Amino acid sequence: MEMTGEQLIPVPQQRVWEGLNDPEVLKACIPGCETIERVSDTEYRVAMTAAVGPVKAKFNGKLLLADLNPPNSYTLSFEGSGGAAGFGKGGAQVALSPDGAGTKLSYKASAQVGGKLAQVGSRLIDGVSRKMADEFFQRFNTRLAGPAPAAAAEAVVVEKGPWLIGVWAFIAAFLVAFLIIWLAS
Repeated sequence: MEMTGEQLIPVPQQRVWEGLNDPEVLKACIPGCETIERVSDTEYRVAMTAAVGPVKAKFNGKLLLADLNPPNSYTLSFEGSGGAAGFGKGGAQVALSPDGAGTKLSYKASAQVGGKLAQVGSRLIDGVSRKMADEFFQRFNTRLAGPAPAAAAEAVVVEKGPWLIGVWAFIAAFLVAFLIIWLAS
């Protein structure tokens, strides 16, 4: 599964970079996130709970950052397991660039899912992923910039197919977002 997207975040690039690398900010912004622990400057342990249709599970995983170019870009890889519910693994490229008074966050991610999660269907996974990514970016924008007019926090998202399970949507979107996306639409 692959996904690309862009988000306009109404704060300077350095502040976005700091937020994307702050475990407390990420924990507050990732839907279902229970813990994010920094193991080193390039590794995090993540625990979160997510539900996709009838499948609900606690996921434990790790996230590795590489090709760091502060405050402009990095590459991340992630893997996690939800026991009998299944697994997710993949990677993403995240880039930040100035956009007026704000920052454009661009990401390209790919992922694989297996187990029961892969059996619920791509449309359901896509919908849950989009919802979780939207929630992540709404929280992230509010956390960094405070409440803003709706127009300032609008996102432009370009999709290229179904996305990974909601659990890791943040990571791709944030780191993909966090956060991927968790969580990275």
